[in-house]
Amino acid sequence: MNHLLPLVVALPLLGAAALVAAGRRLPRVAAETIGCAVAAATAVLAVVLLVHASPDAVEWVGGWQPKGGEGVGIVLVGDAAGTGLAALVSVLVVAVLAYSWHYFDEPPQRHAGSFPALVLLFQAGMCGFALTGDLFNAFVFFELMSVVAYALTGYRVEEARAVQGALTFGVVNSLGAYATLTGIVLLYARTGELGMRQIGQRLDAHGGPDALALAAFALVLTGLLVKAAAAPFHFWLPDAHAVAPTPVCMLLSGVMVELGVYGAWRVYATVFAGSGGIPAADAERALAVLGVLTALVGAVMCWQQRHIKRLLAFSTVAHTGLFLVGIGLLKPEATGGVAMYVLSHAGAKAALFACTGILLDRYGSVDEHELHGRARELPLVAALFVIGGLALAGLAPFGTGLGKAVVEEAGGGGFTVLFVAVSALTAGAVLRVAARVFFGLGPKPLGDPPNETKGEDEEPETRGRIGRVPGTMIAVPALLLAGSLAAGLVPALSTAVGRGFGAEAGRAPHWTLSGVLLALASAVLAAGLAAAAVRGPARREPYRWTQPLRRLHSGHIGDYVAWLLAGTALLGALALPGVLTG
Repeated sequence: MNHLLPLVVALPLLGAAALVAAGRRLPRVAAETIGCAVAAATAVLAVVLLVHASPDAVEWVGGWQPKGGEGVGIVLVGDAAGTGLAALVSVLVVAVLAYSWHYFDEPPQRHAGSFPALVLLFQAGMCGFALTGDLFNAFVFFELMSVVAYALTGYRVEEARAVQGALTFGVVNSLGAYATLTGIVLLYARTGELGMRQIGQRLDAHGGPDALALAAFALVLTGLLVKAAAAPFHFWLPDAHAVAPTPVCMLLSGVMVELGVYGAWRVYATVFAGSGGIPAADAERALAVLGVLTALVGAVMCWQQRHIKRLLAFSTVAHTGLFLVGIGLLKPEATGGVAMYVLSHAGAKAALFACTGILLDRYGSVDEHELHGRARELPLVAALFVIGGLALAGLAPFGTGLGKAVVEEAGGGGFTVLFVAVSALTAGAVLRVAARVFFGLGPKPLGDPPNETKGEDEEPETRGRIGRVPGTMIAVPALLLAGSLAAGLVPALSTAVGRGFGAEAGRAPHWTLSGVLLALASAVLAAGLAAAAVRGPARREPYRWTQPLRRLHSGHIGDYVAWLLAGTALLGALALPGVLTG
């Protein structure tokens, strides 16, 4: 089956090329049908490869086999982690294309196949990154993904805000890419290799960790953590989500951010985990500190938002922090728990963005205060939004709760408090939105505080405001939430995920009594926070102690670049002790 690995990347590339070549000659229905069919075929292929996944499944594209132990070709690895992530990406792309069926009000100068073509290119870049075993080609695929993401974020180019958000995205992510490329150059200068496994072996043969290994570690991870939106690299994400089309937000928060976390885990485990890389204690410290910082910043900022898309974006930042804490434990069972968490979180977060898109296209607003009580007429959307919030809280039997419980057990007491608090605060913000917008609970919010980012007077992404919600826009979030639920209910799936990340048979993700109780505690706390928030009028002014944190999110690219440099320095400092003692 190894020879089929390149097709996972080639199929969406060819589909995008066909749509672009056809141009305006292709009717809209045909263009969207081709896009969905190609994405679905890629998803089926990825699932087939996942079933036959093996750590030894390696394919050198074009037959460029290594000579004398040295390789220069493109290598794809069909292990469970890579093929599983490629399958998740492809399934979510199918969901996004189905959700956006006849969605956009396309201007005359743009042909009907432009959006599905961009999404297929995005799919190719993400799948290539998930499967590659070559560090330089990981950078190439990640940049293909980034370039397309810039275009998708600014897809509504006629709006100044979309262009500004895409520009912020492009500048910050490009600087992260330059950092990663510089780190790859350092590794190539030391080892003469670009394959991840080969680099790791050459580093081990060189001896203990030194300044070059430390610099390469900090630089390579900088680019990956920018994509993962880990603090202090995260500032671009809320700005991009506020202006990106809803289907694009589903992909950015559903899988692209998670790919950054996956990349950090893959690069450390394959390249830097040996004797010539970064000692485990230092890597654990670096990932845990950044993870805790990311989780706390994301949770606090999430609670402060009234712009629903920014609220969900900060929720993604917070959960990224929890993912980083989990992989930072450097335990196979914890990594398996994170994989289960990521799988279920993708469905829940994409579903919440899909519901938010319905609000935008029906009411021309994503402002929690302005929408107070206006969506009472959408009971199905309300139910989906509440279920999505409970999934974020980690309520059993959702897969988010299972993955969270496994990581909590692996991490111990302090991490358990962090996971419960962060998941409850982010889910509480979502449930608060549901209570006000869909049920009209509580008094109407007070006037607008100064310098507040609002979501009113937004332009619908459809051809004018919709009256009846299309069936696809309801079915897609419903199916995504069903998948998130199934991830926690199907024992065979959790066992397969655990084994794919090296967990022993008895330590694969599974429900325990303590895990169920912690999941229930998170959900109850989230509901309590939401209830407390809607009992009184919404605060006119933000909490005073959060104002310095809010001011850091200034919207100025220069500030974000400064924080990127600070984050790189912090990464190096956290991993420094092992180099000094080595």
